[in-house]
Amino acid sequence: MAALLLGALLLIVQPHIVPSRPAVISKAEATSQSVQKELLKKTVLKNDFKGNIHFNGSCQQLPQTIIIGVRKGGTRALLEMLSLHPDIASAESEVHFFDWEDHYGNGLQWYMNQMPFSYPHQITVEKTPAYFTSPKVPERIYNMNQSMRLLLILRDPSERVLSDYTQVFYNHVQKHKPYPSIEEFLIKDGELNVDYKAINRSLYYFHMQNWLKYFPLDCIHIVDGDKLIKDPFPEIEKVERFLRLSPQINASNFYFNKTKGFYCLRDSGRERCLHESKGRAHPHVDSHLLDKLHEYFHEPNRKFFELVGRTFDWH
Repeated sequence: MAALLLGALLLIVQPHIVPSRPAVISKAEATSQSVQKELLKKTVLKNDFKGNIHFNGSCQQLPQTIIIGVRKGGTRALLEMLSLHPDIASAESEVHFFDWEDHYGNGLQWYMNQMPFSYPHQITVEKTPAYFTSPKVPERIYNMNQSMRLLLILRDPSERVLSDYTQVFYNHVQKHKPYPSIEEFLIKDGELNVDYKAINRSLYYFHMQNWLKYFPLDCIHIVDGDKLIKDPFPEIEKVERFLRLSPQINASNFYFNKTKGFYCLRDSGRERCLHESKGRAHPHVDSHLLDKLHEYFHEPNRKFFELVGRTFDWH
């Protein structure tokens, strides 16, 4: 009788399996999958996933939700806003476990050790924006947890390119290092330089196809980054529903800071804003060059809208 009950229990708690990538794969791809699965298997055997346990009953656990990107899409704002919820425990820094080979080679026990202490009822969240555009990451996350719930925040691709440049530009300024103008990156031989990495990162259709080989669309919630900036509460409400969280965050948690020009957070009487590096003004770009950028993204954007079954107010 006990054996029957145990068998029934195991069937009930068995995680939902989502469709994997197409059955026809190349020999190289099969070898890659085999190596990665073997790495995960060795990690389990070696470490046995012994998370550190705090005396108050909290412990470290692997994330159940990952913010996968996109870089300069508003990932930090999303994480800070989501952290207003009492059932969210978020990793403070970008872990880069799945996209950096030296980190990935450390195994899942190392990954777990980078996570915050949380209680059993809480959802652990990790944010690494580079995941979305890293080819190996979707399969690696799938091999760890096929039921992972993924958050992807996107904004107008052209605006994202400008933000990408702006961040790198100010990083050089702070180090007193020279940095070329944005025109030098965007133009090559009189034409738009489509090899510029910042442009590639904004090709959402191309990168999303890779994720959908491993995860169904209902496991990936897309946050509208442009709307999050203008009116954050409705977007966060959607995230709460996607993560099956009780509605704890409300409109009073957000207030518009006129000095900074964007929304800040209010939590239990405390007010806080994002770091001063957020919301920096973009460099001036010639309107003709901007038109070229918008024209280049027009077709990839259309394909992306069809792929995900929704549209966004982008140029």
